[in-house]
Amino acid sequence: MVYSSKEIYQNQIEDIKKSGLYKEEWAITSSQAVNIDVLDEENKEKKILNLCANNYLGLSNNNEIIEAAKKSLSSKGYGMSSVRFICGTQDIHKELEYKLSQFLEKEDSILFASAFDANTALFEAILTDEDELFSDKLVHASLIDGMRLCKAKKQIYEHSDMEDLENKLSLSKARIKMIVTDGVFSMDGDMAKLDEISLLAEKHDALLVVDDCHATGFIGENGKGTHEYFYVKDKVDIITTTFGKALGGAMGGSISGPKEIIELLRQKARPYLFSNALMPAIVAGTIQALELVEKADTAREHLSNMSVFWKNGLIDLGFDIKEGNTPIVPIMLYDSKTAQEFAKKLFQYGIYAVGFFFPVVPKGEARIRTQISASHTEEQLQQALEIFRKVKEELTV
Repeated sequence: MVYSSKEIYQNQIEDIKKSGLYKEEWAITSSQAVNIDVLDEENKEKKILNLCANNYLGLSNNNEIIEAAKKSLSSKGYGMSSVRFICGTQDIHKELEYKLSQFLEKEDSILFASAFDANTALFEAILTDEDELFSDKLVHASLIDGMRLCKAKKQIYEHSDMEDLENKLSLSKARIKMIVTDGVFSMDGDMAKLDEISLLAEKHDALLVVDDCHATGFIGENGKGTHEYFYVKDKVDIITTTFGKALGGAMGGSISGPKEIIELLRQKARPYLFSNALMPAIVAGTIQALELVEKADTAREHLSNMSVFWKNGLIDLGFDIKEGNTPIVPIMLYDSKTAQEFAKKLFQYGIYAVGFFFPVVPKGEARIRTQISASHTEEQLQQALEIFRKVKEELTV
């Protein structure tokens, strides 16, 4: 039997649905926040508590950031209609790169349309087949795709297994050795052992790259990220991060590190050379977000307290959760259909928390990933715990 391309793709979609791996999207009609308005299955607006946003500091609808973006629209325009090296660089692009470098305590920074672009740009531009990458097994998909694009040899070490990493480093004869890890692993919510990894990097003369998308702004005493948390700011060579999470939640990403590497990326990084410059309003909003982050000690403390409260509450209810000390708290359900059913029940009772399953996480590792914001209150989280308890009893999980 000969199938048309349309039939082939439709059959793939049906197979995804049958296997319980189909992902739904719910339309939000309000601004992003902990309390949002969402259209339900009958297209009616429903008020709901959000427990799955990357809005860690609650800045997604911050008035100061919105006003900075509005002001930029008036003075800098809507878009650049150009890549950076032609006529797409405004003074505020350079200002954000400078302020980001100062904040992360790196020599220089370069902006991208997204953190995914940043991660796919990095390795191909600075590594050759004489070099070798050593990557944690659970790094983000964008890092995996970025590493696939380059010619360097690839070694994958077991998650946070320092013995495995050292064994692989010891065998390498590469010109440049580069260790690659997430700072905070987005699916599990644990942190890389940067104190131990940095010692191995130093011992084996390897560069250390950290994707800190789920850490910048709220991890560490001053919110600088995992390199600050582990007191290894001078040991991490390259940091990739995003403006789409704690820093206002719009979009855009960056790479920060030695000036020679950043300069080379400006010359060779394909997503930088062939993508439009970041929208001026996002740049202005992110500059304002960085200023707010530097004064967000109270918000970071509250976020930490609420994360502990939430995690302890889930444990008391008998949920199987991943260990970690970040606002990402995965509730393990293992079966993809159960995770989807659990998420739908939560939605019915007024909680927005999405099921995660293959290919986002490994097969048999389905979960509800919850994320706490500095805007959540203890009262809200206590009410949410009651709903989680109710759904757990109804589904007998």
